[in-house]
Amino acid sequence: MSSLQDALDSLGPQRLRGIRRGIEKESLRANGKQLALTPHPAALGSALTHPNITTDYSESQLELITGVHATPETCLEELLHIHQFTYRSIGTEAMWVSSMPCRLPADETIPIGRYGSSNVGRAKSVYRIGLANRYGRRMQTISGIHYNWSLPGVGNDEYFALIRNFRRHAFLLLYLFGASPALCSSFVDGRNHELESLASGTMYMPHGTSLRMGRLGYQSDAQASLAVSYNGLDGYAASLHGALIQPYPPYEFLGVVNPGGEYNQLATSLLQIENEFYGTIRPKRVIRPGERPLHALRERGVEYVEVRLLDLNPFVPVGITAPTLRFIDVFLLHCLLSESPPDSPAEIAALGRNQNKTAAYGRQPGLMLERGSSEITLTGWGAQLLAEFAPIAAALDGAHQTTDYSDALRSARALLDDPALLPSARVLAVMEQDFDNSFLGFCRAQSEQTRSKLLALPFSATEQARFAALSAQSVRDQKAIEVSDSLPFENYRQQYIAPERLGVDRPAAVPALAAA
Repeated sequence: MSSLQDALDSLGPQRLRGIRRGIEKESLRANGKQLALTPHPAALGSALTHPNITTDYSESQLELITGVHATPETCLEELLHIHQFTYRSIGTEAMWVSSMPCRLPADETIPIGRYGSSNVGRAKSVYRIGLANRYGRRMQTISGIHYNWSLPGVGNDEYFALIRNFRRHAFLLLYLFGASPALCSSFVDGRNHELESLASGTMYMPHGTSLRMGRLGYQSDAQASLAVSYNGLDGYAASLHGALIQPYPPYEFLGVVNPGGEYNQLATSLLQIENEFYGTIRPKRVIRPGERPLHALRERGVEYVEVRLLDLNPFVPVGITAPTLRFIDVFLLHCLLSESPPDSPAEIAALGRNQNKTAAYGRQPGLMLERGSSEITLTGWGAQLLAEFAPIAAALDGAHQTTDYSDALRSARALLDDPALLPSARVLAVMEQDFDNSFLGFCRAQSEQTRSKLLALPFSATEQARFAALSAQSVRDQKAIEVSDSLPFENYRQQYIAPERLGVDRPAAVPALAAA
């Protein structure tokens, strides 16, 4: 603890006040209990170029993006305003409040995001077609919240140390904030699963926390062959570089273009582009126009981390609260300041098992997780971590002249002490109490209630006009990109996926891909 305290003391209040964060929040558009199959609403502008409102995988899946903020309050205030404008632009539709999707149509009729006729817009759609061919469209309709976080003066090695510890302790965030213990049966039609039937049309795990982050969520047997190490930027980049350039036989068989001349995917490698690599946390760097993310990382280093394991909280209008953001700030600082030994293939495998156990069985009394060569109860390990967080919360309180961080930590302790208070437990309790254990009934009611709450909040004419102007400008920006294109799409695609666009590689470090 003393080394942690020394590291904390060395930061000082000014650097602690330098923490910056932003949020990306995904939500499906729904008509009642069904996926809305309408195009991205015109009033929201261009999904290709709008700075705050785009789509994720599906044309029906909104992604709302804040700027960079110095406090959780201003970040959530901007997120709220984006929600308010969005709700005033989508008619009678609602934003689905759960990470697990509403009732889905046949896989092939889930609409893939469309971004216009430019090369960059077409590439975004072809990438999504590739995801559909590789993993199916249903998996891509899962929604969540990504939290982007940085601290001034942190270098590559420190960010990777943070990432290693984050992966070790991620079970705690899944346990405390997981809110997807149940789902609509349509999501698992034709798939192998370990879910139990709760009611007609509803499947669940009795002690589940986050099915989104378990075996039914963003998992890939193909990617399981890629053991990415987080021991440093060079090794991480080399792992991704190999996956981005080496042909992967099943995807080679699929081909880039089908016999009818339509694109099946962007590339035949294990990963079409960097974003296809799934993970609970990613090192990130803002990219320049046309630049590959891996090139940006190699050239200019890690700028921030992207936390990717947060479920939407269906009881909160914008899906996440300020105390949750503060707790994650404390959690990430602990990851950064604590000892972080190198990872190994054996530890990486154990962390995967811990993640799946927590997602499916996290609230099971006495659940054991792997830690080194021994086992420990999830709640016992969680209690140890929360005790270590106390001085970090106190330091943040001191820097900001508040008690908010210690209050957030106290709230987390209450959740650890009483599993009935966890969001995952509350979802199941309200489903049973008010909706005959119907997942769709609960989510539809919460979604409609959220819609009404957000539409009832004051929204100034100035803010409405500002967002309307952003939408109009985004349409003009998309048209300008389309007009300036002169390269045939196939030439653009080949140039974009060219290995030299990925930055300098160290070939000896590229691991061979295991067979699927």
